[in-house]
Amino acid sequence: MKVILIAPGTPSVETIEIGGRDEPILRAARVEDLEAVNAVVERAVMTWNLPDRVKRLAMPSYRYHAHDLQYMHVVVAESDGAGLVGVAACEPAAARDCPQGRRGLLVQGIYVDPERQRHGVGGRLLAAAAEAARDQGCDGLLVKAQADAVGFFEARGLDRLAVEDVGRDYPHRFWLDLTGRPSG
Repeated sequence: MKVILIAPGTPSVETIEIGGRDEPILRAARVEDLEAVNAVVERAVMTWNLPDRVKRLAMPSYRYHAHDLQYMHVVVAESDGAGLVGVAACEPAAARDCPQGRRGLLVQGIYVDPERQRHGVGGRLLAAAAEAARDQGCDGLLVKAQADAVGFFEARGLDRLAVEDVGRDYPHRFWLDLTGRPSG
């Protein structure tokens, strides 16, 4: 199966040969994808270890809209047999949230349909986010992870950032260095 990577706003296309059956392709999200994107997000969020009421109340803040596609890097994983099965969204990170002196891309979310979790889709979406960060000249990826996703990011070697300001810092922040320098 071939994976096609397309960066939004660029004419370049990269095709990578991979193994496996019904492997999803990764591509830039389009406005016409938003209903399916938000359905994947909702199915993923509803699996989180939070009270259902909290998930329902928070859901509007997790939905993506057409204007998000103008300033965010949004990639979808699309399977021939299942439609959209994953979403990753990134935007430039605030300098104060990154390790000192670093410039990063903030991963707003990686969402994988519950039926496709633990099949490599999330890891591939994370790799696509890292590639977008490299393309934008960033030093790394910043992740503010939901508590249930901490193990996912730790298993992929991201460094946990210390909470320096309890009133401001998100408790589950991770950094994926793309420069080879320590994040110290």
